[in-house]
Amino acid sequence: MSPGTGAALRLLAASVDAKAVAEIGTGCGVSGIHLLHGMRPDGVLTTVDSEPEHQQFARQAFRACDFASNRARFIPGRALDVLPRLADSGYDLVFCDGDRLEVMEYLAESLRLLRPGGLVVFEGAFANGRTVDSGPQPTEVLRLRELLRAVRESPELVPSLLPVGDGLLCAVKR
Repeated sequence: MSPGTGAALRLLAASVDAKAVAEIGTGCGVSGIHLLHGMRPDGVLTTVDSEPEHQQFARQAFRACDFASNRARFIPGRALDVLPRLADSGYDLVFCDGDRLEVMEYLAESLRLLRPGGLVVFEGAFANGRTVDSGPQPTEVLRLRELLRAVRESPELVPSLLPVGDGLLCAVKR
């Protein structure tokens, strides 16, 4: 994750005064650190990843940044199996950095999870420039194009595409 993307995540979490954030794709914890820095001091990050070792790395990174252990809830498993168990309208922000083939399903789950005024953010919206390339593209890029179109056309969302890192697709739920 680029420093600019991290700074944008921090800003976005702060802008919605985030107390509850769901993250799809824990990775090494870099995005989680930025989100936690932007969240309220009593905020909790719920992070989902199918790779337990990713969550272990993130746990260590959060500790190294002096975040209290109760600031993050780690849920191992495939996002589309875990997300349905999370509370409807219980989140201020949902950050999606998981399987690009599942972005449309992540959008549907995010809309259910977000409170009105909440924010959904997708990392990698540019797919290294491939979402605007007119040539034949792999399925993951076609799914991203479908996501971009769905977010742009949804009456439920107020979208923006931030040109930081590999693109942050953001949308506020009405």
